[in-house]
Amino acid sequence: MRDITYVRALHEALAEEMTRDESVFLLGEDLIELGGVSGATKGLTSRFGEKRVRQTPLSEAAFVGLSVGAALAGLRPVAEIMYVDFVTVCMDQIINQAAKLRYMSGGQLTIPFVLRTQQGSGTCEAAQHSQSVEAWFAHTPGLKVAMPATPADAKGLLKSAIRDDNPVIFLEHKLLYATKGLVPRGEHIIPLGEAEIKREGTDITVFATSRMVHLALAAAEALEGDVSVEVLDPRTIVPLDVEAIISSVRKTGRLLVLQEACVSGGFGGEVLRHVTEGCFDALKTAPRIIGSANLPVPFSHPLEQACLPQQDDVVEAIRAMAASN
Repeated sequence: MRDITYVRALHEALAEEMTRDESVFLLGEDLIELGGVSGATKGLTSRFGEKRVRQTPLSEAAFVGLSVGAALAGLRPVAEIMYVDFVTVCMDQIINQAAKLRYMSGGQLTIPFVLRTQQGSGTCEAAQHSQSVEAWFAHTPGLKVAMPATPADAKGLLKSAIRDDNPVIFLEHKLLYATKGLVPRGEHIIPLGEAEIKREGTDITVFATSRMVHLALAAAEALEGDVSVEVLDPRTIVPLDVEAIISSVRKTGRLLVLQEACVSGGFGGEVLRHVTEGCFDALKTAPRIIGSANLPVPFSHPLEQACLPQQDDVVEAIRAMAASN
């Protein structure tokens, strides 16, 4: 095991998969000079050449469309969009082409395509560079959606995503790139659709994704000795490990969903649907969702923080739910 950063874990996954499979290639904006928005592709051009690390113009529609075509032709493109907000200009390529062509061809075609992009708030980049929109993709049949919270998950899930024969939307939180964690040496694969209990508990289940996993763990630590909090990280929301969620909620009897996306129309509602359908009898109190305010993300740091879930919000909600029978 090594203690490495999230972005280093991504870099290793890309380098290892490009070495293993010559059909894997990268494309996106500023991949060569900057290594992409996070630096994850830095140095890969000198190692694999510009044929396999393709720097593109500022045209998401063009290079995502190119990726779909390349995947149909037998390659395994890994495209990077600087901010998830920019997918709005290439949604036709993602939603109407990548997501549907395998089904529409009766399984004759595969689309082994990974779209990496960063999302989330906390960096004062305002409404057009700070959204959390995983629910858009989860609502589209044919797409898989990964949201790694740790360096180990980032590496293991990205390697699985690249090997998958379906389009995978790989969502990285911008505030996680510099975080560090233990990552196994050698081959490290995490299957898509396999949740992980990040912390065992008995009083309440907190379902959390991406950066919110760390907020949930901090709240659980703050409540140590008062409330036993179980933190469940789905790691991918499509496919979703419903069995793990149901098992955890049956054990604790309570569910709090923590997401950075705004609550209205968010993926948390889908989690509550599965729980109420699958283990309503086990619930000791009504499940809750904590998310961001239903507003465009403000540029001002104090206002941005006021819109985002905070540790005190989570602690207060957990205390109230734990006291309810």
